[in-house]
Amino acid sequence: MKFKQWFKTPKAYVLLTLVALLIIASLGSQDMRGILHAGVAVVVCVALDIICSLIKRRKRIMPDGAIITGLIISLILSTTSTWFIVIATSILAILSKHILVYRKKPIFNPAATGLFLSIPLFQSQQSWWGAFGDLPDWTLAFVLIGGYIATNRVNKFPQVFSFLAMYFVSLYIMAFYFHVGDIADALRPPFINATLFFALFMLTDPPTSPAKTGDQIVFSLLAAAVSVVVYGYFGGLMYLFIGLFVGNLYQVWKSSLSGKTVKQVRPEIKKGHNMPF
Repeated sequence: MKFKQWFKTPKAYVLLTLVALLIIASLGSQDMRGILHAGVAVVVCVALDIICSLIKRRKRIMPDGAIITGLIISLILSTTSTWFIVIATSILAILSKHILVYRKKPIFNPAATGLFLSIPLFQSQQSWWGAFGDLPDWTLAFVLIGGYIATNRVNKFPQVFSFLAMYFVSLYIMAFYFHVGDIADALRPPFINATLFFALFMLTDPPTSPAKTGDQIVFSLLAAAVSVVVYGYFGGLMYLFIGLFVGNLYQVWKSSLSGKTVKQVRPEIKKGHNMPF
C-alpha cells in the first residue's frame, strides 16, 4: 500500500492523533520518559507482530495496528514504569492479538489485554498521563479534539455517545440510589480523563467492536454498565478494561450468529465489491 493511500485510512488518523497527544502531553508535563517508553513499546509491538504474522504465513504484513497498540500502552502506563514493564505489557498485548482470536480477528482489544494483565502480573502503575490527567483541566480539549477526529474516521459516534451516556447515568444511579461508589471522584481528573480517552481511542477499535449502529449501542451499554458496577464495588484500575472485555465477548457472540450471512456475502466481495477498510 502506498503512503498516500495509507494516509487516508482510519488507522492512519488514529495513529497520527495518538502521536500528537504523546508529544503534547510530554511537552506539557516536561517529561520525555513517555516518548522513550513509546519508542520501546512500538518497537516491541511491531517486531513481535511481524514475527507472529510470518509464523502464520500471512501474505500482507502491515504493523500499523501494532504501532497503535504500543502508543496506547505508553500513554497509559505511568512514565515512572520500568522498561521491563513496558516491554512485558507490549508482549502480552501482541500475543493476545495473535492467540486469542476468532475468525482470524482478535477477540479482545490487544492494548487493553496487555494493560489488564500487567496489573496482577507486574503491579504496573497506570496513570493515563497521555489523557492529560496531570495537566490543567483545559488541556482535556486536546483529547476531545483528537478523539473526535479518530472517532469520526472510524464511524463510531453511536458507540462513544452510548457508552458515555450509560456510564454517567449508571454512576448517578449507583451513587444516589444504591449508595455505592464515589461519583464525585469518578468525575475528577485523572478518572474522567481516563474515561474519555478510553471511550474515544480504545472502545472504538474496529477489529474488536461492531460496525452496525445497533450493535455498537448494545456493545457500549454493556461495557459501560459493567465498568460502573466493577468501579462501584471494587474500584482499582481495571474496571474500564473489564467492561470492554464484556463488550468484546458480545461482539464475538454476534459474529457467531451471523456466520451464514458472512458466507453469503463472500462471493460478492470476490466479484469486485470493496470492503469499508
